[in-house]
Amino acid sequence: MSARYRFNRLELAGSLGDLGTLLPIAVSLILLNGLDPVGLLLSVGLFYILSGIYFGVTVPVQPMKVVGAYALATGLTAQEIGAAGLLLGVLLLVLGITGAISFIGRITRREVVRGVQLSTGVLLMLAGVKFMLGTTKFQSLQGLAEPNLMLQAIGPLPIGIILGVAAVLLILLLLENRHFPGGLVVVILGLLLGIVLARENISLHLSLYAPAWLPFGIPSAKVFAAAFMMLVLPQIPMTLGNAVLAYEDLSKQYFGPESSKVTAPAICVSMALANFVSSFIGGMPLCHGAGGLAAHYRFGARTAGSNLMIGAVFVFLAIFLGPEALKAANLIPLSVMGALLVFAGGQLALTIRDLESKEELFVTLGMLVITLASNLAWAFGIGLILCWSMHWLKLKV
Repeated sequence: MSARYRFNRLELAGSLGDLGTLLPIAVSLILLNGLDPVGLLLSVGLFYILSGIYFGVTVPVQPMKVVGAYALATGLTAQEIGAAGLLLGVLLLVLGITGAISFIGRITRREVVRGVQLSTGVLLMLAGVKFMLGTTKFQSLQGLAEPNLMLQAIGPLPIGIILGVAAVLLILLLLENRHFPGGLVVVILGLLLGIVLARENISLHLSLYAPAWLPFGIPSAKVFAAAFMMLVLPQIPMTLGNAVLAYEDLSKQYFGPESSKVTAPAICVSMALANFVSSFIGGMPLCHGAGGLAAHYRFGARTAGSNLMIGAVFVFLAIFLGPEALKAANLIPLSVMGALLVFAGGQLALTIRDLESKEELFVTLGMLVITLASNLAWAFGIGLILCWSMHWLKLKV
């Protein structure tokens, strides 16, 4: 690429491509688990900006999904979530500094990485469809498919399905359009529609907000122990598989030599530092991720300029809107974000095209089945065992 940073419509469109993953989890953790909105938004924004500057290419920022999903499902406290972020930060820092993650990368064969990418892509697509149908946990808790819209259906058709299908068709129509990028157009139209159909009058008041230091206090040993068992252990395999190895591989595919800094040890250290900061100011555990990169890239991001733009948006929301930023985030219909997820997931799933043998495909597809039946952590572990067993025993499919 000719420039390290570009600031244009395509970069802006790409910067918004992963909002469908980030916003619902972030908003839910604030509303249901009590995380601090200023700390959460600020940590996300700073992570986007600083990681983009260091790595020099488009870098995704995502919530740790296992932590987020379990915390929401069980109603864990903000202190337990913060403790999990600190523990994950320590583990990732050790893996990165010692180079242990490089050894894990060497024993992780290509078909396992593709299995993680395929599984993550399919999960993203399924999540997108659920947003359109109004069946996600967040929507179920709200009791409405589009909690922030006063219109829930047109005749017999739910509004989410109508908006979701319309967004998918519009993205398809504008997918290769460089003047009107599909992702950007869909987000803008969704935002306008959210303003027109808002259930309540939206009034935002600018002020100045600063993050609090350890807003939930210092976790006790008991809290750390509970967080380790309930959140950290289930998250580790998914983080190593998707947020480190699969992400490193995909970044190399997309950006080639320009992603030379995107190495497994550097990724681990980057996520560790982000989790230390986020946990100390009341935010959520953060990571990179192959799915997030696929989303940004699919909608036009090609440089670190996309990181600076979306990062600046989150920093602005944190400092000048604070808790009121949730009102702005809720203006985008969930079904519109679902449409973005469908395309991001499809982009990621298609990385399996370079698999050459039936044995590789067998492992990759087997991991997808295990993911859908259980979770990605189990799929990663079983995939490693399966691929090496087939390799050593020279098994054929």
